[in-house]
Amino acid sequence: METTYYDHGTPVERWERARMFFEAKDYTAAAQVLKALVEEVPEQTGPRLLLARAYYHSAQLRRAEDELRGIVERDPVEHYARLMLGRTLQRQGREAEAAPHLRIAAALSGDFFEV
Repeated sequence: METTYYDHGTPVERWERARMFFEAKDYTAAAQVLKALVEEVPEQTGPRLLLARAYYHSAQLRRAEDELRGIVERDPVEHYARLMLGRTLQRQGREAEAAPHLRIAAALSGDFFEV
């Protein structure tokens, strides 16, 4: 089985590589590394959340939405995933769908502002 640069190494090495790509604002490369990592360890929130953020920043909004909905489904009180889901929906012009997620995120983080 051939491995590419994105798939090469241990999960920890790939996590670090993905973070380096993300910090360098190469969101597409970060997503390539993270996609396989998330498939390998789907129960871990960190890689899935970073994948959603990489999708968001690379304007792959439907993919970001799918990842964020998966996180929220497994962990309804993950406030940052709620916030990101709300922002992702807003960016798609879906304000009515975004509002409940933004209100929940605000309540979970202790920020009670008007959405």
